[in-house]
Amino acid sequence: MALDLNGKSILITGGTGSFGKQFTRTVLQKWPGIKRLAIYSRDEQKQYQMAFEFPESEYPMIRFFIGDVRDYERLKRACNGIDYIIHAAAMKHVHIAEYNPDECVKTNIGGAENVIRASLETAVHKVVALSTDKACAPINLYGATKLTSDKLFIAANNIRGNRDLVFSVVRYGNVMGSNGSVMPFFMKKKKEGFLPITDTNMTRFNISLTEGVEMVLHALESAWGGELFVPKIPSYRITDVAEAIAPGCEHKVVGIRPGEKVHEEMITSSDSFTTYDLGKYYVILPQKTAWKLEDFISHFNAKKVKEGFNYNSGDNEEWLSIEELRELIKIHMDPSFEINENYEPYTVR
Repeated sequence: MALDLNGKSILITGGTGSFGKQFTRTVLQKWPGIKRLAIYSRDEQKQYQMAFEFPESEYPMIRFFIGDVRDYERLKRACNGIDYIIHAAAMKHVHIAEYNPDECVKTNIGGAENVIRASLETAVHKVVALSTDKACAPINLYGATKLTSDKLFIAANNIRGNRDLVFSVVRYGNVMGSNGSVMPFFMKKKKEGFLPITDTNMTRFNISLTEGVEMVLHALESAWGGELFVPKIPSYRITDVAEAIAPGCEHKVVGIRPGEKVHEEMITSSDSFTTYDLGKYYVILPQKTAWKLEDFISHFNAKKVKEGFNYNSGDNEEWLSIEELRELIKIHMDPSFEINENYEPYTVR
């Protein structure tokens, strides 16, 4: 049965972020009969600004809740009457998490525990948690806390009892144009006449906000409980992003920051034993499921990947060219984006 959110109530934690706003736009466009869309976040200024884009006079179904996922009682109150939770709240900046590890743990791990507990103690039916490629074989604290969060949500299916409640996770790479991503950073930095390049070999996965929202909606519709969904998306080279945005601009190699990888992973070879190909997505299944694996394989026409398979941005089969990057920037970030083709080749130093 196709997903129908008309008449349903949804809570988005971290709902004033880039994902939350795009999710809100998409849901309101596809399901104008949605009963309630609760935006839960701790930043009153972002809520104030978001309310201008979605005024109460036009969107009476939207409710803004000031609250922190660390605050269980406030979160539980926000979950009353909610059917589905999209958990997007997190501390996401790698270097800030390294400098403030206890705060990162409280938000990303403690917050996940609170979402799970509030879901179990209210009438929530489905929870989809957003993860990150940095949770795969993590080398930084942010990734480690998100891996822990992933494990908590997956294991929560073991303690739901006879509740009509399903937990799943979606994991994807860098979101084009989101806060903190490299593309808007380069677009601002090019005015200074140079771009800082961490490593000329660096690659990353790329996904648009629209694709990220589609993936979460897919999990809402399809999850049986315990799945970790991974999209099939292209990679880009950091030097190609620089060339796409600012041809002729000097590149200064500044070195990798603490906790960064040259290439990002989303599926390790150790995950291959429980990873299946669903066509548009991969899915990593838990070692033990609450349903029959044979039924899952038959229902989704799932195909087991080869043992030893891994999925990382450096070995990806699909790559974005410089021209494709420019077109995506124009579509998803800045419709007025133009490039002067009369430029000198960039230099690296």
